[in-house]
Order: sequence, then C-alpha cells, then structure tokens
Amino acid sequence: MKPLKTIQFSSLYKKTTSKTGLPPGTLVYTGSYAEKAPELTLIDYDDDEANLTEKRLESLQEAFICKDSKTVSWINIDGIHNVEIIEQIGKHFDLHSLVLEDIVHVGQRPKLEEFDDHLFIVLKMLSYNQQGHSVESEQVSMILGPNYLITFQEHPGDVFEQIRQRIRSGKGRIRKMGCDYLAYALVDAIVDNYFQILEIFGERIESLEESLLVDSGRDILHDIHHLKRELTLLRKSVWPLREMVAGMERMESPLIKKSTRIFIRDLYDHTIQIMDTVESFRDVASGLLDLYMSSVSNRMNAVMKVLTIIATIFIPLGFIAGVFGMNFEHMPELKWQWAYPVGFWTMIVFIVAGMVWFFKRKKWL
Repeated sequence: MKPLKTIQFSSLYKKTTSKTGLPPGTLVYTGSYAEKAPELTLIDYDDDEANLTEKRLESLQEAFICKDSKTVSWINIDGIHNVEIIEQIGKHFDLHSLVLEDIVHVGQRPKLEEFDDHLFIVLKMLSYNQQGHSVESEQVSMILGPNYLITFQEHPGDVFEQIRQRIRSGKGRIRKMGCDYLAYALVDAIVDNYFQILEIFGERIESLEESLLVDSGRDILHDIHHLKRELTLLRKSVWPLREMVAGMERMESPLIKKSTRIFIRDLYDHTIQIMDTVESFRDVASGLLDLYMSSVSNRMNAVMKVLTIIATIFIPLGFIAGVFGMNFEHMPELKWQWAYPVGFWTMIVFIVAGMVWFFKRKKWL
C-alpha cells in the first residue's frame, strides 16, 4: 500500500476584519491579494454561426457597448481585486452598491437576488489541489441581464472551457438560447465539477479504510480529520447552492424563460444528489474515526492482555522463589542435593505449563 502523502488544510472561514466598521456598500476586496491586472474577455454571439466575436478587452468601454446589443454578450472578469473596475461596471450597468460589495467580498454564501433589470448570482467554484490534497474554493459572481451576462472570478482559470467550446462550434442549443441558458450552463459546469471532486473523496475514503486495517497510527488520524474538514467545506458550498438553484426554478422573473426552467429543474436534481453524497461521505468519515478509536482501543487491550498474563504467571513463581529464598535453619528441602535443579525448576516448569494450558482453554491466549 502506498504511504499517505502530506496534506495541508484549506481554510473554512474567510477573514473579514478589513470590513469592520465600514458603512454598507463600501468596496473592500477580502480575498488574497493579486498583483496581476484583471483580465476582461468578451464572447458575443447569436444563432448565426458567422456572428461570433471572442476577444480580450483592452478597456471597459468595449464592454459597455454590450448593454444595448441584440446579441448575447458574455463578459468575464478574472481578478476582482481592482475595486475601481468593479465600480465602473456597476455604474454603467446600474448595479446596486450592495451587489458590488458582495462581488468583492469573497466570503459570500451562495445566493440569488432579483432586481428590476438583472439577477445577481453568487456560488462557489471548487477545485482539487493534487499537490496539497485539499479543496480550494473560489467565489464566482454573475450578473444576468436581458442580453448580457457578466461573470466575476477571483483568479484566472475555471471550469467553463467546455462551454466556450460549445459556443465556438455552434453545436447544441446554447447558440439558439438566450443569456438565461448561458447562466444555467455555467452553473451546471460548476456543479458537474463537484461530481469529479466527490469521486476523489470516494477514492480517499477507500484508501483510508484499507489503511486502517493495516495501521492505526497518528498519521491516519490526521488524514481522517483533514477529510472531515474538506467535506465540511464542500457541504458549506453545496447546501446553499441547492436553495439558490431552487430559487432560480421558482422565480417568475422574465429574465429566465420557461424553456430554461426545465434544465434548471434537472440541475436542482444534481444538487440534491451531490448533497446526499456529501452527507453519506460525512457519515463514513465519522465511522472511520470511530473505527480508528476502536482499533487503538483493541490494540491497547491486546497489550494489556499480554502484560496481565505475564504478571499472572510470575505471581506464583515469585511466591515459590520467595519460599525457597527464606533463610530458616530447619528447612529440609535446602539440605537435599537435587532440591534446586529438580525440585525448584520442575515445579516452576509445571506451574508455567499448567497456567498456559488453562489460559488457552479459556481462550485468553
């Protein structure tokens, strides 16, 4: 069996002390600092295969013209540490100051908020760090308008490449549907990635179960504790996501068409499946901890059993040695020539053999 690798813990809580005492609507980025400038990309399309524009934006003004466009415009922003850019986008697209605050405050709970001319969606995009053996969480915010979708990500890199490929190829229904279907597709891509992470967790649980049957050292306890922390992080991301998807299905906003609600209902079923799997894994992880404690207890009992048997065997031996070691003058056994090699040791051997036979008959050995 391969030895378990060193793992590092992922943070369950985001630090928000930098926002303490500030008035509502103040934009303060609470994530990790990024020196790289934000990257803005645009994908603009409609059902005509020839009408596809994909480019990197050099300025925000190029994105502003998409507000009144008749085509579907997907504006993606990688890096939200520059609050000035967020403010300019909010001003042009008439976003509430509290929405902008939630975008840069990366400790948000997945949620859905409805406004007059747009929807605000927040969810967690998870990825698995193979080197650190930990789950990394990134906040993704979406602004869904009549003909545009703006996505905000903390860092470059996402799980949306397949969506981009479907748009480029023109295959499927994504080019024929509106922005609401595009938003659904992005959320669905994030949820599908949860299944891949759950497969990794399943393999880790099987590995821990096999390791517990061989060894119950402190490293195993550390791995079980790490697994439970990661499952807690996953549960914190999935549980409110289920409520958010259910809200998308039930809401009567004209921004979400009836044809898209069918797909959202299927997405809701996926979140239920993920939630059930996470809860099952949490139960198994708790069972692994109980199994570890039982293993340690059984090993301790085995050690105490051996020590008790040894002590029990030496009690009569010590008694006999004490009797023969008494310095009385009138002890006829001491005068016998064969008293030590025959009398003493024969008695010792018979007592030890008899006690071992008795212990085995009682199945104590």
